[in-house]
Amino acid sequence: MHLRHIALAILIIAIWGFNFVVIKVGLKELPPILLCAVRFFLAAFPAVFFIRRPAVPFYQVMAFGWVMFVFQFALLFSGMYAGTTAGLASLVLQVHVFFTVALAVVFLAEQPSVWQVIGALTSFSGIGLVAANTGGEISAFGLALIVGAAASWGVGNLLSKKLGKVDMLALVVWGSLVAWPPLLLLSYLLEQGSWNLEGFSHLSWSTIGAVGYIAYLSTVLGFAVWSWLLSHYPAATVAPFTLLVPVFGFASSALVLGEPIHQWKIAAAVLIIAGLCINLTGARIAMRLRPA
Repeated sequence: MHLRHIALAILIIAIWGFNFVVIKVGLKELPPILLCAVRFFLAAFPAVFFIRRPAVPFYQVMAFGWVMFVFQFALLFSGMYAGTTAGLASLVLQVHVFFTVALAVVFLAEQPSVWQVIGALTSFSGIGLVAANTGGEISAFGLALIVGAAASWGVGNLLSKKLGKVDMLALVVWGSLVAWPPLLLLSYLLEQGSWNLEGFSHLSWSTIGAVGYIAYLSTVLGFAVWSWLLSHYPAATVAPFTLLVPVFGFASSALVLGEPIHQWKIAAAVLIIAGLCINLTGARIAMRLRPA
């Protein structure tokens, strides 16, 4: 990769890592599912008037939007609202990789490699360490919701794979279009007690900035640049950069929100990221080390 493209990839990863801190800021004044609805409304409009619908059947766009956006982010935001720090949320969500592998085995008859199995066991041992420390900075309910969000991301990855080569930015914009109405309805049904119309009309600038960041920087700009990088370089070159998301998540949550970084957090992060590294590079490294 060119140096400027490496810098661009790291910038997007930093935006996505810091996004977990921004979500925490937004959740101070908005209930989680409503925040999701506003996010995807803003991601869809006005972009949907200028970007053509992806060249796939509309029901596939709807399935993608519901699974990847409605279920994943409703669970993620609710999990963070239920008592999960930004740093831990950014870390636990990364196990979506292994849900993707497991679902591909079940539904696509793919055979996982030994390295993928080792990587999964390593990463989920890190999740076990997080579960063993529920209480102060993460609740059992919050952890369960975020693991559910990771599973939804895994299902969304399979749907993306079935779509084949598609304009990712268009998919995000039109997926956002079909996502915000059910999110708004879900918020009305589950969060009506937290709706404060008078309070919503006097949102702080920090909340407004958080909503703008989540919708435009993290969603529209992030996916647009990421899809551009994937169109110019092999996925195996671009994908490993996502390992840095929890690094930026932990660092920014500590600096901005003052979240402490305990030894068990570091150990869990090492296990989860090590498992992801084994999953991504284990087979290639083994091939290089094999005698000629």
